[in-house]
Amino acid sequence: MPTIHVLPHPLCPSGLSFECRAGTALAAALLSQGIALEHACEMSCACSTCHVHVRGGRSSLSPAKDAEEDELDNAWGVDADSRLACQVRLAQVDLLVELPLHSRNHAREHG
Repeated sequence: MPTIHVLPHPLCPSGLSFECRAGTALAAALLSQGIALEHACEMSCACSTCHVHVRGGRSSLSPAKDAEEDELDNAWGVDADSRLACQVRLAQVDLLVELPLHSRNHAREHG
């Protein structure tokens, strides 16, 4: 099983490392660990709120499809390592993930 390493961030102040089954969506894996990752479209690739930076292990991932690339155009702070966490399926390789400091959402609902 791959290990996901999340760098320290206000949503995860100490950072976090955890194992997750290959084939799982990165967004679902992060949410299952209590990281309150934005996902306004309920992980259907219709927004850019689950934008993350995959700083390590990116070459093991399938390339982004056109729909993901189109949505990334709307994300804050996009760089060469940017992906939508809802579209990333974990492979057998460990990932190093950095959460952006800002999201496209200006308001957040808590429930």
